Amino acid sequence: MKKNWLLFAGLFSCAVASAQDIKPYGALPTKPQVAWADLEYYMFIHFGPNTFTNKEWGHGDEDPKVFNPKHLDARQWARTAKLAGMKGIVITAKHHDGFCLWPSKYSTHTVRESAWKDGKGDILKELSAACKEYGLKFGVYLSPWDRNHPAYGTAEYNQIFAKTLNEVLSGYGPVFEQWFDGANGGNIKQPYDWDLFHSVVYKNQPNAVIFSDVGPGCRWVGNENGYAGTTNWSTLNVKGFTPGVGGPDTKSLNEGNEDGEKWVPTECDVSIRPGWFYSPDTDDKVKSLNQLLDIYYASVGRNGNLILNVPVDRDGLIHPNDSTRLMELRQVLDASFKDNLARQAKVTATNTRSNNTAVKVSNLTDGNNKTYWAASEGKNDAVITLTYSKPVTFNRLVLQEFIALGQRVKAFKVEVLDNGSLKEVANETTIGHKRILRLPLTTTSQIRISILDAKAAPVISEIQLFKAPGVITTPEISRQEGGKVIINGASSPDVTIHYTTDGTEPDFQSPVYNWNSNISLPRGGTVKARAYVDQGKTAGKVVTKDFDIASGTWKVVGSTNRKAIDGNVESVYVTDKNEIQIDLAETFNLKGFTYTPPESDDHGGTISIYGYEFYVSKDGEQWSKVATGQFANIKNNPVIQTVKFQATDARYIKLVSTAPSDGKSKSVAIAELGILTR
Repeated sequence: MKKNWLLFAGLFSCAVASAQDIKPYGALPTKPQVAWADLEYYMFIHFGPNTFTNKEWGHGDEDPKVFNPKHLDARQWARTAKLAGMKGIVITAKHHDGFCLWPSKYSTHTVRESAWKDGKGDILKELSAACKEYGLKFGVYLSPWDRNHPAYGTAEYNQIFAKTLNEVLSGYGPVFEQWFDGANGGNIKQPYDWDLFHSVVYKNQPNAVIFSDVGPGCRWVGNENGYAGTTNWSTLNVKGFTPGVGGPDTKSLNEGNEDGEKWVPTECDVSIRPGWFYSPDTDDKVKSLNQLLDIYYASVGRNGNLILNVPVDRDGLIHPNDSTRLMELRQVLDASFKDNLARQAKVTATNTRSNNTAVKVSNLTDGNNKTYWAASEGKNDAVITLTYSKPVTFNRLVLQEFIALGQRVKAFKVEVLDNGSLKEVANETTIGHKRILRLPLTTTSQIRISILDAKAAPVISEIQLFKAPGVITTPEISRQEGGKVIINGASSPDVTIHYTTDGTEPDFQSPVYNWNSNISLPRGGTVKARAYVDQGKTAGKVVTKDFDIASGTWKVVGSTNRKAIDGNVESVYVTDKNEIQIDLAETFNLKGFTYTPPESDDHGGTISIYGYEFYVSKDGEQWSKVATGQFANIKNNPVIQTVKFQATDARYIKLVSTAPSDGKSKSVAIAELGILTR
C-alpha cells in the first residue's frame, strides 16, 4: 500500500511538473482527491442493531445483546467487494443509535456489551484486516448524532465524539474516506464542532477524504438514488454552509457550482435494496441489473464516485441475492469496457499546444489518465478526430480531463461520418474526471469530438471507445394519477421498448416507447411491453399491466394530502385516525379495491394496515360495509393487496384500519389506494 502511494505521488509530481507551463484553472484537487477519483466504485456497508430490529434509524434504547451475527465473516464481505470490481469498503462504525462496532472506551453501547463473541469481538479490526488482505481501501462512517450517549446535547459531547474519532482513526490502519452524516435530530440538538472533528481526521489520517454535504474532501450528490447531474462540476461554494440542514441546495449538490470556491467532487450514495440496513422483507427487492447499470452510468459516468450500499444480513454475511446481482453487474461492465476501439484510430486534434513535450495527441488513447493532450493557451475550443481505415461499431464513449489542472470543459458535442456527412449523436456539457456516454449502436469510419466551450484551454487525458453488449431489460409499467402511462426499462440506446394497448402481444413492429410517447388510460386498460436489443434480433419477456380508473380527479375527504392517491407508491400517506375517505368525483360500479402498503414497516414511522374494513357510500353520509378481513403476511411481504366484493354503485369509499401490522401503533400508512371496476 505504501509503495503504491509513493509511486502515485511520484507520477503525480512528474505530471504536474511537466505541465508547469499550463496554468492551472480554478479550484484544484489535492493529491488524495485525485487518487480518490480514480477509485470510482466502492462498497458501503450499513450494519448494527438496526439489522436485527428492522429499523432504519434506531433510537439508541435497544438492548445491545440483540446484535449477534453468529456467522460474521468480514473476509466474505471483502472477497465479494473485490470480485464485484469495487476498490474499497466504508462501514457504519457508529450510526445514529450510537452503537459502536468496536469496543469503544467512550461508550457503553458497543459490541463489548453485545451477545456477539461474548463481547470480545471487534468488527473494525476484522474488516480492516480483510480489506488489507484483498487489496481494498478501508473507510469509516461515524455519525456525530448519538441517541444513546448521555452527554449528547451538552458542551462535553463534542470532545467525547472527537476522542471517539481519534480512537477509530488511530487504531485500524489507513483510512481512505471518513464519512460524516450531518444528522442532528430528535428533541436534543447538538452544535457540532466540525473544525475539531476535521482536525482529528487529518491528524490521524492526512490522506483521508472527508465526506459531507460540504466536504471538504467530497460532497453528497443531493439524493439517495445514486444519480449525479448531467452537468456536474467538481467545484462547490462552501462558505456559510455546514453539513446537514445547513448544506447547499439540492441543485448545487447535484451539479456543483461552476467556478466554485473549493474542489469538492461528487460521491453518489445509493443502496442495492430499498433500505440502508438489511431486512428479510427486502430479500426479493434487490435492484435489477439494469437499475444498477443506470446508476453506474449516472454516477461514475457523470464525474462522480459510486458508493453502493450492500447491507450485511443477520448472519453477518452479504446475502446471496445481493452478491449475485453484484457479479452480474461486474460481468456486464467488464464486457462493456473490454476492448478500447480508440486505440485502433488515427487521432488528430486542432489547436494542439506546442513547446511542451508532455502534450501529445497519442496520449489521448494510451489508456493512462496521467498523460494528456492540451489545446494552446487562450484557445478554449478544439476538435479531436478519430479516423479509421475500416468502419468500427461502437455505443460507448469515455472522456476524461486531466483534473490535476482543474475542471475546464463546459460544452462538447460528438459527431460521426454518416453517408459522407457529419451526424451529431451527442451534445453535452461537463466532463471532469470521467464522462461516459451511452450512444445508439453506430458504425462509422470517423468520430469527431468538438469541445465547444471551456473555462480555459482544454486538457484531456483520455478518449476511449467501446462496443458494449446489449442487455435485455424487463420493462416496468406504471401510471400517473392523471392516467398517463410510464414505461421504464430502456436503460440505454441499445434497448428499445415496444408496446401495445389493444391486448395483442408486442413485437418489433409495435410502437416504440420513448419520452414523448403519449399513452393515456384515465378510464383503465391493458398495456403490454417487451424489450429488444441488437436491432430487434433478441427479445425479452412480455410484461403486462392492467389499469383501472385513474385517481386524478379524486379527493381525500378532509385533507389536501394526496399521497394515498397520487399514483406514486414511493410517497406514503400516514394517518392517526385509522381511516381514510375518498371522493371518487363520480359514481362507479365498484367490484373491489386495492391497497398498496409502504415498502417496509417502521421506515419513518410508516406502519401497514393488517386488519381492515371497507365501506362505500353514494352521498358520503350513509355507509355500507362491503368487505372486512386481514392482509395476510403484509408485514413481511408488503405487496399490493386486491380485495373483491359484490358489485355496488358508489361515489365515496372508506378504508378503516382495525389492526396495524405491528399490533400496537396508533397510526397507519397507505402508499396507494385504488378501486376495481373491471
